[in-house]
Amino acid sequence: MRFSECSLAGVFRVEAEPQLDTRGSFARLHCEREFGQQGLAARMVQTSLSRSMARGTVRGMHFQWPPARECKLVRCLRGRIYDAVIDLRPASATFGQHIFMELSATEQAALFIPPGLAHGFQTLEDECEVLYQMTDYYAQELSGGVRWDDPAFGIAWPLPCSAVNERDAAFADFNAAQFARDVAERGGWAGAS
Repeated sequence: MRFSECSLAGVFRVEAEPQLDTRGSFARLHCEREFGQQGLAARMVQTSLSRSMARGTVRGMHFQWPPARECKLVRCLRGRIYDAVIDLRPASATFGQHIFMELSATEQAALFIPPGLAHGFQTLEDECEVLYQMTDYYAQELSGGVRWDDPAFGIAWPLPCSAVNERDAAFADFNAAQFARDVAERGGWAGAS
């Protein structure tokens, strides 16, 4: 596997290195030892799959509040997605900034996302499947999010939104000062940049 750090600290593009032969290919998608050598959380405790039927569907922007330490490894298994990540770590030099990366089933790259970042995506094709591997167990009481189209972040989604769930559309406008206080009151994401 090849690891490339993105412009948000701790976010990595992880590329598989397929072995090709006459049958097709074989690739290792996760290795606890290799992730550990990069200084990344390596033990995955939960795996989830999302399926989106229509092109333009938006899912996100989700995160887990402290004290959760959830890292995500996100990979597109079918179709193509526009994957977006927002830095919500108040102490980070890139607080409030976002990056995006196209992930596709044919490319086999993944995005590693540390705690304190919101994640979401838009489908670029019909019938997309996205695999999530997480380092912490989901906790409903720590589930949070920011609105996918909040002007505070200015994410330029590539397509008009064809579908988004009510919860994702209903998050209030982002208030950076209040958010920083809320994170501090919860103890912060210890060790997060």
